[in-house]
Amino acid sequence: MSAIGTLEEGTLAAIAEAKDEAALEAVRVGALGKKGSISGLMKTLGAMSPEERQIMGPQLNGLKQKITDEISARRQVLRRMEIEARLVNETVDVTLPVRAAPSQSGRIHPISQVIDEITAIFSDLGFSVAEGPDIETDYYNFTALNFPEGHPAREMHDTFFMQEKPDGERLLLRTHTSPVQIRTMENQKPPIRIVIPGKTYRCDSDPTHTPMFHQLEGLVIDESTNVAHLKWVLIEFCKAFFEVDNVKMRFRPSFFPFTEPSLEVDIQCDRSGNEVRFGEGDDWMEILGCGMVHPNVLRMSGLDPDVYQGFAWGLGIDRIAMLKYGMPDLRAFFDADVRWMSHYGFRPLDMPTLFGGLSS
Repeated sequence: MSAIGTLEEGTLAAIAEAKDEAALEAVRVGALGKKGSISGLMKTLGAMSPEERQIMGPQLNGLKQKITDEISARRQVLRRMEIEARLVNETVDVTLPVRAAPSQSGRIHPISQVIDEITAIFSDLGFSVAEGPDIETDYYNFTALNFPEGHPAREMHDTFFMQEKPDGERLLLRTHTSPVQIRTMENQKPPIRIVIPGKTYRCDSDPTHTPMFHQLEGLVIDESTNVAHLKWVLIEFCKAFFEVDNVKMRFRPSFFPFTEPSLEVDIQCDRSGNEVRFGEGDDWMEILGCGMVHPNVLRMSGLDPDVYQGFAWGLGIDRIAMLKYGMPDLRAFFDADVRWMSHYGFRPLDMPTLFGGLSS
């Protein structure tokens, strides 16, 4: 057998034995590459006599074409084999359930849901939503709310203070959303009807307290507001929020520096079972504090207490979320546990409405 025949036989055998495209490419480079065996023979044609070239030229060109065609054919075979292997290994079981879309598997945090529920209720009552900064001055957080310097009432809050400025002022993380009441009264002429949901901060941590929590306050300022209006607003809110037809509430005397008179509010409930039921039973649960805005607070905000009066209330959003949806530990709200969110979270497209049901 001639050298060309031997080369052809060896190259064809290597092509047939190639198990994948990488091995086949190695055969192609070894035969037809710049330094390949067939390419080397092609380079010798220039040194041959015309007679030899007439014989060797067609043989080498035919060999080159044949090897090229065989490599191409083998490449097609290998690609089909690869596809068949993938079909075997990557078979899809069409009987499996369809994966839920992000709009179905995602969840809204209970705090966001409850804020939306509260906003829906008070919007229907004619209130607007007000917001303010989380970092406050001592003036807006305490002084303007009738907390005098050195007054023991300041000890009611475990406050996070910032480092003292060169002028002696110390900023702080707000301990309640009440500073927004002052800012609103300074910049808006009565009548005022606002609710203020937001984050607040105190040095506290246990199953029912966290260093950062959410609070909702409400404020109504007008020329003729009174305690009867306050009671009606709170009763209507509790009926709508807890989704009960009737609710009994009792108002007990209390003390807050920024209201006079000040009241604590309890709601009738039944704790005999595994969950708390509102609007029935013989038990009572404290849910919020309220009162008529103190005349000093009105004066500090630039309003004449002889002309205007109003009422305010405050409650913990996290607490009423726990009460309504049966969550035992407040700290779990901030753990970012996907399992907890899947259990207690809300579907993102189920927006709370007074017509369709707040939590339906």
